[in-house]
Amino acid sequence: MAENTEGDLNSNLLHAPYHTGDPQLDTAIGQWLRWDKNPKTKEQIENLLRNGMNKELRDRLCCRMTFGTAGLRSAMGAGFCYINDLTVIQSTQGMYKYLERCFSDFKQRGFVVGYDTRGQVTSSCSSQRLAKLTAAVLLAKDVPVYLFSRYVPTPFVPYAVQKLKAVAGVMITASHNRKEDNGYKVYWETGAQITSPHDKEILKCIEECVEPWNGSWNDNLVDTSPLKRDPLQDICRRYMEDLKKICFYRELNSKTTLKFVHTSFHGVGHDYVQLAFKVFGFKPPIPVPEQKDPDPDFSTVKCPNPEEGESVLELSLRLAEKENARVVLATDPDADRLAAAELQENGCWKVFTGNELAALFGWWMFDCWKKNKSRNADVKNVYMLATTVSSKILKAIALKEGFHFEETLPGFKWIGSRIIDLLENGKEVLFAFEESIGFLCGTSVLDKDGVSAAVVVAEMASYLETMNITLKQQLVKVYETYGYHISKTSYFLCYEPPTIKSIFERLRNFDSPKEYPKSCGTFAILHVRDITTGYDSSQPNKKSVLPVSKNSQMITFTFQNGCVATLRTSGTEPKIKYYAEMCASPDQSDTALLEEELKKLIDALIENFLQPSKNGLIWRSV
Repeated sequence: MAENTEGDLNSNLLHAPYHTGDPQLDTAIGQWLRWDKNPKTKEQIENLLRNGMNKELRDRLCCRMTFGTAGLRSAMGAGFCYINDLTVIQSTQGMYKYLERCFSDFKQRGFVVGYDTRGQVTSSCSSQRLAKLTAAVLLAKDVPVYLFSRYVPTPFVPYAVQKLKAVAGVMITASHNRKEDNGYKVYWETGAQITSPHDKEILKCIEECVEPWNGSWNDNLVDTSPLKRDPLQDICRRYMEDLKKICFYRELNSKTTLKFVHTSFHGVGHDYVQLAFKVFGFKPPIPVPEQKDPDPDFSTVKCPNPEEGESVLELSLRLAEKENARVVLATDPDADRLAAAELQENGCWKVFTGNELAALFGWWMFDCWKKNKSRNADVKNVYMLATTVSSKILKAIALKEGFHFEETLPGFKWIGSRIIDLLENGKEVLFAFEESIGFLCGTSVLDKDGVSAAVVVAEMASYLETMNITLKQQLVKVYETYGYHISKTSYFLCYEPPTIKSIFERLRNFDSPKEYPKSCGTFAILHVRDITTGYDSSQPNKKSVLPVSKNSQMITFTFQNGCVATLRTSGTEPKIKYYAEMCASPDQSDTALLEEELKKLIDALIENFLQPSKNGLIWRSV
């Protein structure tokens, strides 16, 4: 038999019917090799085919991405379940089809596209390139596209959608995920992330439009089409102008002796946080030089998530010590989340959790509202929101101060959606948060925003400094006034979906079928709420008030001792997360006792409900 040359082999790969023994896989391989015009990702599939790697080919080609808590998110690379040129084109074609159906004025109002600084050389895939392809698909269909000319914080996209009255927008980002990942985050005309049924309808439309249309690969349109506009200057100016609505002590800020260090975690945040500080009257924060500029490899941190605490904040804390700066602010790579740390008298750093920062934000935003409210403003018109796995501290503040507090499902898309309802009914929303360091002060943006959160923390710290109070001391005051809320959040990694499913199914059929556990170790359970099935034992009709979320696992246990604990799967990563909080009344001030009780309960929760050694779960490494 004559030897195949490399050229013949490639030609055969492209045109031969594939006989892997799996007709579905054969079809998928044929489609990929016909449709993908990115040489790097095409080559990845050809190499797998050449080496007979059928299982990996099946994993890559025989399933599609679905919308999680933050849109589509996956690793970059070849395959229909990965983020790459072809899947972004397919997703945008589906978006076009759905938006055309929903909006008769789609071609007048247009679409917003933003991107962060992620990239992967081996797949020739970057957020900027994916954003250009997203724009190209729409421009080829005569849709006006507002494509940012450089990387922007994620909140700029929902902000632009609202301000430019576009029908929708997409941000290409995987936020704080590992460097291998990227994502496609969709915002509706309201400026909030899409929720059901839009997500399911868009997925249906994507599945109907999998073959690239003529013009979909033509990214030259970004440079030549008169329908492409760059909203960068306009949106940045308007965003900074709107920031003034949540600035209450500009003069005091301009005189503060406090110094701040800011790290942008190799992402988009640096320039925008500098501008925000200027708007608030501050001197610029001191940037961490090694992390100031975009770097898709996130080369100075083991993971680009500031939520991981002191281990990933090392460079900024050392710089702050050298510069005599007491407060460190860290925005994640797409600048929609914020971590903060403060140097204590004993020379140690206090890295605040998301729940602790929320307690400070809640106190601050309400205090500023009280001091600046108009004479006829009614506290009963004021709202704060949090996701159901976050601390209940805002609930305690609301009860004492007379404003409203509401909970939503996990994910800021639910908060954004609820804020719209409240605003349409003439309500005022001061603050909203999720415990994973996602904060929203005011309602200029309807998604979490690390840029505005950073500068609000700086103003809060400067104000407290005039009274010789630190952020940590103020946090204690908040807890003394409204009751200690001591919480712990962590996670286990689990790469086996069947294992995750069996852990949760065991909890639903604990001692006998369809029976939830009545205790966890020595801790008696008062109520169980299962968002996956819609069950809630605390309700008269046993139905959950929060909407059912069948696609993710989430069970909450309320214990007799006042602790609330939730187990849930992550919508963006292979994690089982746990959240536990002791909510005490203001007269319970023995924090050591509360912490000890919480620790024992978490240990019991892990041992009895998650069973990490039996289930092969990987402990979070700190």
